[in-house]
Amino acid sequence: MLVVAAALLDGAGRTLLHQRPLSKHHGGLWEFPGGKVDKGESPDAALARELREELGIAVDPAWLEPLSFVNGPPPPGASGELVILLYICRHWSGEPRALEGEGIAWCDRGACEVLDLAPLDRILLSQSQSERLFQACEK
Repeated sequence: MLVVAAALLDGAGRTLLHQRPLSKHHGGLWEFPGGKVDKGESPDAALARELREELGIAVDPAWLEPLSFVNGPPPPGASGELVILLYICRHWSGEPRALEGEGIAWCDRGACEVLDLAPLDRILLSQSQSERLFQACEK
């Protein structure tokens, strides 16, 4: 199962995190916003669609910069391995808001580290490339 996610960067050292719907697997945990890639859909187009559906923002796929990936077991009821591709996104139109899920939060590095993150999102944050993520936040 291929999933895409975005680290939306505000230019002030923060990234946006999304709290998962309580009714879903890992409900209430925090994650980078995104979702599944549909059959026949490119990862960057899927991420633009997911950000529109979850946060109400418009993202041009050309604005997405690949950052990292992680793989792990699929959620209950799914088959195959789960792979999450994480992209950096510095530009979008509209104001992000939680259209799906329990809420959103702009978090600096310290806030991200203490949030109750979904397991694979915790790995994405802890990978060595997370240094690149927070350096990119400040550009």
